[in-house]
Amino acid sequence: MTRRTAPRAAFLAAGELLAWWAVLALLWLVLISTVDTLERIVGASCAAVGAVLARTGRRAVSRR
Repeated sequence: MTRRTAPRAAFLAAGELLAWWAVLALLWLVLISTVDTLERIVGASCAAVGAVLARTGRRAVSRR
């Protein structure tokens, strides 16, 4: 990876994580009927973990 492509790769990785997080967080909010602060924190945290795992899984499959 060259210096020119390194920021682009980091930007794409951050964008992918943000997209996964948004989808998973919205799914969490749809499945919970009433949402208080603790549920938002737990949902956002679970969505972040899921986003990292989804990106890791996608990268593992694309390397084959």
